[in-house]
Amino acid sequence: MPDAKNANQPENSVSPQPQYLQALTGQPALITGASSGIGKAIALGLAKAGADVVVNYIGNPLPAEDVAHEIEMLGRRAMTIEADVSQEDAVERMFADAIQHFGTLHITISNAGLQADAPFDEMTLAQWNKVIGVNLTGQFLTARAAVREFKRRGPQPEISVASGKLLCTSSVHQEIPWAGHVNYATSKGGINMMMRSIAQEVAPLRIRVNAIAPGAIRTPINRAAWDTPQAYDRLMGLVPYLRIGEPDDIARAAAWLVSDAADYITGATLYIDGGMTLYPGFATGG
Repeated sequence: MPDAKNANQPENSVSPQPQYLQALTGQPALITGASSGIGKAIALGLAKAGADVVVNYIGNPLPAEDVAHEIEMLGRRAMTIEADVSQEDAVERMFADAIQHFGTLHITISNAGLQADAPFDEMTLAQWNKVIGVNLTGQFLTARAAVREFKRRGPQPEISVASGKLLCTSSVHQEIPWAGHVNYATSKGGINMMMRSIAQEVAPLRIRVNAIAPGAIRTPINRAAWDTPQAYDRLMGLVPYLRIGEPDDIARAAAWLVSDAADYITGATLYIDGGMTLYPGFATGG
């Protein structure tokens, strides 16, 4: 078990220094929920790998504009688009604006997600619908719009071997049940089968569809789980690798998975979790 000082280590202090190859040059990417946390890290990671980026957000535009500015400082083009991914008309407008601006999209990453937690017998229909609407229906709408654009454009082998790359952000909770979070876990389980079914359908078109499933990642949304030595130590009881994940761990994996280096991978979920899905409670025999 790590000692207390681990809880306050700076980001990336125990993870490898980020390495990005310029593998995504000429491939515009749209990332939903990209104004903070994992989405922000992925947006910057893809820009470091050469992609121009559409930063989707909802609500306050300032964080999204900051992300866009950081992308431009990396020498890439960026635009911000506000859209509620649970609304069909908003998603359709977002894609139309992005395609008009960049000409096409080669990469789409469905990352937007939220929680509305409650004990199951106290969970309201509004809480259920809110989470399913953003986390699952939002991914359906985003994926559908992306596949339509990939099919419309067709292959551009001089830019990428695949006709398009779609990446769904899931969670270890597509595999691990999570009491008190039934709506969230259900949405992530749905993403898994949706992703695999889409991948099966569009593979003959040379469109690749995969998912990433983060575990415990150091982001503001879960600060209570890592921000004190006591909380960090409890968290490490669930992570065999004995460190929290950093957003850049996710970004580097995502950049690789949508690159041609991963061209023969489709319909797969990449768990990025330090071994959380290894059920560490059974490490001593259960």
